[in-house]
Amino acid sequence: MKKILFASLVLWAIVFTAQAQNPTTIKVAGNCGMCKKHIEKAAKDAGATTATWDKVSKLLTVSFDPAKTNNDKIETSIAAAGYDTEHKQASEEAYKKLDECCQYDRKIKKQ
Repeated sequence: MKKILFASLVLWAIVFTAQAQNPTTIKVAGNCGMCKKHIEKAAKDAGATTATWDKVSKLLTVSFDPAKTNNDKIETSIAAAGYDTEHKQASEEAYKKLDECCQYDRKIKKQ
């Protein structure tokens, strides 16, 4: 009986950990390798355990523990770093602080 209980707990822990770390993707504007570095750092600063941005597809793949952060916090951090996401727009001030090579063509969202 103890072995069954222990095995059940181990299985539950594996399933819970897998669910907590499921990767998700976020569309993030950017141009270059420096953008990649800044975007990934901003995501990790917001609690992402992994963050990989692809400059061709403009997709950031992140994994995180939902008990510690969420997509909104991650996108807010990325926008604060100067990069527009699919749900958050960087302020003009944050965008202008980007290096010239990182200043992507913006699609200003009407509010």
